Amino acid sequence: MREFEFNLSMEELEKRTHKDYLMTKKMLTPDAKEYTQLAQGDKDALKHLVKAAYILEKINMQLDCHENLEFKEFLEREISKGNKQAELTKILFDAQKGINAIDTMSNVINLAKGYKSLPGKGVYPEDLSVEEFHAILTKMINEGKIDEVKKILTQRSVVERKGDELEGIDYIDKFKEDFSEMADEIEKASEVSTNSDFNEYLKLQAKALRTADAMLDAYADKKWAELQDTPLEFTITRENYQDEMTGTIVENKELSKLLESHGISPVPKDFLGGRVGIVNKKGTETLTEIKKYLPTLAKNMPYADEYEQNINPNQDTKQTMVDVDLVAVTGDVGEYRGGITLAENLPNDDKLSLTIGGGRRNVYHRQIRFISDMKKLQERLDAILDESQHKYYLDEADHWFTIGHENAHSLGPKKACESLGKYRNIIEENKADMGSLAFVDLLTELGMYSEEQRKQIIVTTIADNFLKSKPTLSQAHRVRTVMQNKFFAERNAYDIIDGKIHVNIDKVVPIAKEMLSQIVRIQIEGDFEKAEKYVKDNFVWTENMELIAQKLQQVNKTLNGRTESKLAEQLLAEL
Repeated sequence: MREFEFNLSMEELEKRTHKDYLMTKKMLTPDAKEYTQLAQGDKDALKHLVKAAYILEKINMQLDCHENLEFKEFLEREISKGNKQAELTKILFDAQKGINAIDTMSNVINLAKGYKSLPGKGVYPEDLSVEEFHAILTKMINEGKIDEVKKILTQRSVVERKGDELEGIDYIDKFKEDFSEMADEIEKASEVSTNSDFNEYLKLQAKALRTADAMLDAYADKKWAELQDTPLEFTITRENYQDEMTGTIVENKELSKLLESHGISPVPKDFLGGRVGIVNKKGTETLTEIKKYLPTLAKNMPYADEYEQNINPNQDTKQTMVDVDLVAVTGDVGEYRGGITLAENLPNDDKLSLTIGGGRRNVYHRQIRFISDMKKLQERLDAILDESQHKYYLDEADHWFTIGHENAHSLGPKKACESLGKYRNIIEENKADMGSLAFVDLLTELGMYSEEQRKQIIVTTIADNFLKSKPTLSQAHRVRTVMQNKFFAERNAYDIIDGKIHVNIDKVVPIAKEMLSQIVRIQIEGDFEKAEKYVKDNFVWTENMELIAQKLQQVNKTLNGRTESKLAEQLLAEL
């Protein structure tokens, strides 16, 4: 049995697990009306879907870090011996779902001494350097091992050493037993759930977990993206924000040309998350109001005549949207690392389902976006926002902005932009933000928003753009926030007056349009150097950002966060 050394002292652990420093997002409880009012068949289905989601978490922990499961077992052994340090460490481990993470201040958190987050996480060999990785790929291509290299560079493989070479093993084959158990649970859910469309999707998803075939995933994704009127939500998320190894290939010009000559596109590895929830009908009805405007937004995207996009102005919009009350979020989607996602627009552009006529689906997380402490919110506004503009700050406006953000992922060039390497995700998230903000005036003209709502979205977005600390370059969602802040400041979208933000409301949307045009041009051209320059020019932490950050730190002491899933725990216990 493997032994580990704790990296955080008791003093540090006691601080980070104290309620003042550890935020808790509460998922549905057993007495929630959303659950109690379900048909019995859907209640029974939830048990199996929750179990499937937690099996997926076990798989993703191994994709995230080679030592995660062994460290978890070590903590459980030590806790059984009465080790308080292990008990507190386990709270943080369960929250961030792994040994390594970043906290809300962008500090690196390593729970086990000597184990740092690797560029290749758990999907590449621990001792594989970037230089050796490139050298092995070059050697294998020159020796004609093209099919082997394709398997290494697919988004769905785990890479291992094979002599002096590498081999890619499809994750379905790598974790065959666990995926098979997941499939069993999903099939059991499909036998009792009350909705035939949802059951058809579950059967397709179960089939995709039994055989290593990307097309089976595509069929399941295609069906999932069509679901609009179902009682339950179950998602296997596959996103590649965590892989920092594969993206280095575009910086090696010789290797990139070699791969291109053989038609090989290096796609970063997918990490897997599970979402189980109950569809909120009222919230969903509000979401779908924007759908009729999407073709108009597509026409108004910068350089729209130069590329194909997921939203075709001349066809039915292949995009469903649901607001979901969460039972459980596991694996990649449930990791609280600096923050946790409010919503997702999937499948991403690199997924096969989009090539066979599939659409996309937006799922919004109600329990994540709820603000539990309005007093703290008011303290924050008092500290950083011009008092005359408090009337325009509305937490619901952040949700409206998020809706625009997720829909904007479906706008713009319909390609995955792998050639932008490590900047790809930063630029895509930047595009989604600016797409949301750039169309606020147009949607107001079209009747989607009132003039009051327009002002609320603009002021709330600018105020929320300020962070507690400067992020690291690996935090795509936060890097783009700093970039936007600098871009807006240089063009007078806001002023800092007596240490507080004053938003120049009418200037914001035109500036957002300008930034959106720059982003889309970079995505069209796919030039790594231009992407790098764009990010470095804008990712600058200014004195004003630091001034507001210091105020935010005084108001909000939170360092870590976690989810609490009491209904999910009860459902697991009932199986």
